[in-house]
Order: sequence, then structure tokens, then C-alpha cells
Amino acid sequence: MNKTIIVSNRLPLQVSIQDNSFKVVPSVGGLATGMKSVHAEGNGIWIGWSGIPENDLSPELSDEIDSKIRDEKCVSVPLTNEDIEEYYEGFSNRALWPLFHYFMEYSNFEQNEWEAYKRVNEKFAEVVIDNLEDGDTVWVHDYQLLLLPQLIKDRKPNTTIGFFLHIPFPSYEIFRTFPWREEILTGMLGADLLGFHTYDYERHFLSSVKRIMRLEVQFNEISYHDRIIKVDSFPMGIDYDKFHNAALEHDNDSEEKSDLRKRLEEHISEDKKLILSIDRMDYTKGIPNRIKAFEYFLDNYPEYKEKVRLVMLAVPSRSNVPQYQKLKRETDELVGRINGKFATVSWTPIWYFYRSMPFNNLIDLYTSSDVALITPIRDGMNLVAKEYVATRTKGNGVLILSEMAGASKEMNEALLINPNSYEDFANSLKRALTMPLEEQQTRIKFLQKRLKRYDVEKWADEFLKSLEDTKNSKNENVTKKLTEDYEADLISTFKEKNKRLLLLDYDGTLVGFKDNPQDAEPDEALFRLLDKLHEKTTLVLISGRDKDTFQRWFGHKPYNLVTDHGVWLYKNKEWNTLERIKTDWMQNIRPILETFVDRTPGTFIETKNYSLAWHYRKADPELAKIRTIELNTVLTSMVANNGLSILKGNKVIEIKSSNVNKGRVVSRLLTQDNYDFVSIFGDDWTDEYMFEEAPESAYTIKVGYTKTKAKYQIQGTEKVRELLEKLAQ
Repeated sequence: MNKTIIVSNRLPLQVSIQDNSFKVVPSVGGLATGMKSVHAEGNGIWIGWSGIPENDLSPELSDEIDSKIRDEKCVSVPLTNEDIEEYYEGFSNRALWPLFHYFMEYSNFEQNEWEAYKRVNEKFAEVVIDNLEDGDTVWVHDYQLLLLPQLIKDRKPNTTIGFFLHIPFPSYEIFRTFPWREEILTGMLGADLLGFHTYDYERHFLSSVKRIMRLEVQFNEISYHDRIIKVDSFPMGIDYDKFHNAALEHDNDSEEKSDLRKRLEEHISEDKKLILSIDRMDYTKGIPNRIKAFEYFLDNYPEYKEKVRLVMLAVPSRSNVPQYQKLKRETDELVGRINGKFATVSWTPIWYFYRSMPFNNLIDLYTSSDVALITPIRDGMNLVAKEYVATRTKGNGVLILSEMAGASKEMNEALLINPNSYEDFANSLKRALTMPLEEQQTRIKFLQKRLKRYDVEKWADEFLKSLEDTKNSKNENVTKKLTEDYEADLISTFKEKNKRLLLLDYDGTLVGFKDNPQDAEPDEALFRLLDKLHEKTTLVLISGRDKDTFQRWFGHKPYNLVTDHGVWLYKNKEWNTLERIKTDWMQNIRPILETFVDRTPGTFIETKNYSLAWHYRKADPELAKIRTIELNTVLTSMVANNGLSILKGNKVIEIKSSNVNKGRVVSRLLTQDNYDFVSIFGDDWTDEYMFEEAPESAYTIKVGYTKTKAKYQIQGTEKVRELLEKLAQ
């Protein structure tokens, strides 16, 4: 039975050791909760680090813990103290975390930490491969394992892999500063489905893929080697019923009240309000900003002194990192200063807790607070905002939420603010404190309905359903992929027949594309291959290249050449025109193309004898996309009345005469001899004319995996040469 393998940095378990004995208990985090049903189904397993460094364990205890972990359907990845220091504390949290949250000044790029990050991702890959069987699905989580999808795909190419990023993906302008940006993107592109919390993060990722990797992106699909990778947004939910039901129990007066609840209730009255703030102690959460903004509010609305209290819970996080130590100091000082400034004998404006709290105390805080203040400077999602809404069993309460939190994209009924604007903060807090009950209830009702419907289990189900869909579309994509049987049939038929015709496109088929087209000249290995083929078959190189270039490159060889998409034929050491072509139209089209070159850095015009080509391979892909649409619109009205056509090739737009195309040449060549074997190789839109004119018995092969009339598809120029070598043997 096929299984789902979940992979994350940490296992959903807490392993503790005391006096050479250990205890394993389930974690209660958001991811552990969300993946509970996926993990429980069938024979699925969860792979991650146990939380205990290998150096701290004897071999016997390590085996014992591994066995206990396996009983929980989990598999541990053995990490050392050095791994944790360099891969987790180092690269993950000192390079990736700050950069992805737009804190570039905190990003620290160390070569040894990058090496550790690669090493640990490879350790994870080893454990995954050891537990992976054909037909299994792998779901990788978060920024600590960005290289893992490709490491798995390299060794198990048919595995269906999903990846979900739980933090923001930064804009291209931020991400491009990252020293190992291509390696990170390549690692992520090993997945078949990439998930993000919001469309913004998805858009930023696609922009980086286009601009850094120069890959083709159609809507939310990336063409990469022989695969289509889907990118989509899945806003993570919470275990809604868990929080809502806990709040309902809390409302039950028969329940014994905690000390915290009793203390909170002493300060709850009609004219006194509690404002709640809960965060990890992290610089992305904007805690100092929030405290200063609260001071600004009290200064501007002095009537709220002794009427409101800010209850701040800051959960300790990475307390050994200098930036976090500095943040803790700044927070302590701000709270002390503001309490000193405003406090009276009976009132302290800020209650500040620096610790973790058990679940029932969190519910006490949620249910007792009139306003929740969730204002991070940058946050991937923020589940605290959703938890607060879920606990509002009476339908009252107001959520003030930062626009910079991913949750803001789906929680429009909250009061959304810019966390850097004190004015915005103060006005929204005033509005929240004076909001009529009816409006509070309307807003909370809408929010609760959405959160209940799209909870954390729904999030996991939606992702896995989309991942399953990619598996189905993958099967559709490989229907034309060159099979071993077709290749064997092609080779054996080639060897059996006597009258053979082999038509080969040049750029993108025999050689890869270059930024400067003149750099794509044939190499010695290609000459040797073509010489061998020429001895066995009628060989025709057919290209949109101009006659002079092909004369310079191949004039000393006996091959048949067709240039300018079918204007010239070189045979028996002579050039003959196949078509009579006018070129007077060029003087009208060239100024238009020159305007587009001036407005689009990185583009240039290639002037051929019978066509003009506008190349945009080196241009910014997003700008080029806009310009190609503009140029196409401008040219369409001009070419229709002049017998011209527009060809869209690989990063090039070419204007040429309509009565010239490669298909007409194929028709002509087929009539010149009684060929009993025909094969055509091509890679772009201009080669589709050849595939259309090919006889039914012909072996037609498209290079690349875009839509085609060819019978089969092959990955790239290297694979083409490998196949041609087999024919030449």
C-alpha cells in the first residue's frame, strides 16, 4: 500500500531524557495538529529530528529512542551538536529566516554554515530514500529543507513530491541578494507542487524563478526540464473546534477557575477593557513598535488611562542569539519606562509575561480580552489571530491585525493596520474600543464561518488533493515522452531501410541557445556525429539562420542545408533559391523594432537576408513578457496586408514572408526521392510546419515538453545527440 511520507525539521514528538531514561510525548504545534490525520492514515510515516543530538546519546540509548519513535510511526534523522549549531541555528536562522522576513541587515552568509545546510539536507534525503517505495508521496515542510525536494528527485525521479513554505517568500529584489539563490531555487523545483500561504508569496517565488533561473512560467506552472511544476497558495488554518470547544468549556461556570482567570476577572468590567498581545519573542513580530504605539495611543487619548490594559505574552525564542537578546532587553526597558510613565496606585498599563503558557491559560487570555492586537512587521501566516477569533463564543471582540501578516489576506473583517504607523495603530485601537456590539458580532461571525470551514485539516486535504492532481497531469505529460520501445523501433527501422531522410533543426535541437546567436557555432563533436550520419542517410540541416552564417559554419561539409526558414537550399556544393522573396518591407518594420530595443534593455535586432528577428533572451523576463505582447499587437496590423507573418521562437520574435516556412521545404524534399525512412527533429514553433507536412510513417520528435504535433518528445540537445549517436553506429 502506498504511503505519504511527511518530512519536517522536527518530529511531532517531544523526547526528554532524565537519568538515562527517556519519555516520548506528542507535540501540540500547528503543523503537528494539521498533519495528524495524514500521519495517522495507512502506513504513513513522519521523518525529522528527534530534538536530541546524537553526541548526547550512547549507542544503546539511541537505538532505544529510535525504536520508541518508530512505534509512533516516526523516523529520526541523526543530527549532531555541530549540525544543529551550523545548519539550524546558523544557516536556517541567521541567513534564511531574516532574509525571508525582509530583515536583510540581520542576514549572515557564512560558507561553512551553507556547507552544513547542504550536508544536513543530504542526511534527510538519505533517511527519506531508505524509507521510500515506488508509488509513495513525499510532503516536505519549511525553510530548513529547501534543498531536499531536488535531492530526492535526483535519486527517485518518479516520486511525487510536495513542498510547503511556512514563512514568507521574499520579493525578487530581496531574494536576488542571496549568495546561493540558484541552488535554493533548484532545490525547491524538485517538488511537483510548491505551496505558499498567500498569493503574494507565490508571485514573489515565480518572479524569482523567471528572473534568476530564466524558466518559462505560464500562469502558476513552471516548465523545468521534462516536468511541469505547479505553484499555488494554501492559507494554513487552525484546529478550529479545539479552540472553540475549549472556550465553550471555559464559559461553563461549573469549571474550576485558574489563578490567571481569577486575576483577569478582577479587572473586567463594563468600562475597563483588556487588550491582548501574544507573540514569540522575535524581531519579525514588531513587539517594540507595538509598545511604542500603545504609548502614542495613551498620549493621544488620555481618557483611556486606567480604562485599558495591554496584556502582553512574549514566548521565549532563540534566547542565545544576540539579536534576540537585544530585543528582549529593549522590550523589558520599554515596558518599564511606559509603566513608570503612566502607572497609578491602582493601575498598570502593561502586564508583561515573558514565558510559555499552558493551553488552558491561553484560553483564559483569549476569552477575557476585548481586543486582540496582532501586529507583526512580517509574518508568514499568524495563527494566533485565528485562535483568538475561534474562542469568541459570544460573538464579541475585535481583532486588530497587521497587513504584513499572511492571515490578513483572508481576514478582511479584522481592523487591518500598517504596523509601522502609530497613527494607524491609535485610530484603529480607538475604533476597536468604541465599536458597537452589533458590528463586533457581524465581523466575528464572518471570520468564524470562514475559519471553521477552512481549518487545518481542510488545508492539508486541499494540498494533498492538488498534489494528487499533479500526479495525474504528470501521466498526461509523459504520454508523448520518447519511450524505449519507440526509440528501439526508430533505430531498427533506420538500420533496415535504404532510402533514409533525416531532417534536423539546428538551434535548440543540435546546439543549445546562446545569449548571442553567433556564439552557437558547431563544435568538433557535432561535426564528427553529422559526418557519420551523412554516410548513412540524406542529411538536411534546416534552420531559420541566414545563408551566410551556415556557409561559414558548414560550407566545407557535404551536408544539405536549408536556411532562412526555407528560402535557400545548399546541395552538391551549390546554393539555390527555393522562393522569390521581397525585402522592401524591412525598412518599415526595422524602426518599430529599434524602438522596442531602446525601451527594453538586453534586447537586440538580428538582420537576416529575408527576415528580421527581435531577440529578448537577455531581457528581464517580466518586462519582456509585456513588450512581446505590445510588439505583437503593433506588428499584427502591419504584417497582414504585406504578405508577412510573425514567428514566435525561443525568446525571439521573427518577421518574415508568409509564403516561406519549413513545411514547404519538407514537402518539396519528399517528392525528390522515394524515401522509405523519414525522421524530423525540431524544438520550436517554426518546426511545427515540418511535423505537419511529415508523412504518417515518419518519426517526428520534438525537443522540449511544450504542446506539439510531433509524435514524441525528448528532453534536450544532449538527449538528441545521444539518440543520433545510436543511429550513426
